[in-house]
Amino acid sequence: MRIIAGTLRGRRLNPPANLPVRPTTDMARESLFNILNNYVDYEECSVMDLFAGTGAVSIEFVSRGAKDVTSIDINNSCTEYIKSASRQLGIENMHVVRADVFDLLKRAYKKFDIIFADPPYALKELSSLPDVVFNSDVLTEDGIFILEHPREFSFDEHPNFWQHRAYGKVNFTFFAKKIEK
Repeated sequence: MRIIAGTLRGRRLNPPANLPVRPTTDMARESLFNILNNYVDYEECSVMDLFAGTGAVSIEFVSRGAKDVTSIDINNSCTEYIKSASRQLGIENMHVVRADVFDLLKRAYKKFDIIFADPPYALKELSSLPDVVFNSDVLTEDGIFILEHPREFSFDEHPNFWQHRAYGKVNFTFFAKKIEK
């Protein structure tokens, strides 16, 4: 796994093999950020990465200049790895929180410009995650929520649906409060 662009471009992440994760591929991550480059001023963005896993997406946001990034994962091995990787890379504007995403969203007090979620594909609450995010009011008025999910799911009918992109087995659905078509 490598960082695609920004100040940490080319740096490698080497998470332990025993982490219970399915990392977003380098190709899919690069495609995701190519889309975001057209809509986002990273230096003005506050980002939340739900189900952060290896932290690769969080670190990519930091590398591209995000103002601050909060990485959330319930697995202690994942959060310890992300903390270790961020120390090794000299990252100071990333906060790593070990928490259940659904509990955290109920009590979150800060708003984010971008929320990215890459939940386990077998997560029973996956289809309700967009509603949980929008009902929690953690997204800024102009914010974007991005959900990575398997192809079996379609969110085209969701009231906050903005766009969908597929890269092999990886699917990203983008949601927004204010949708420009």
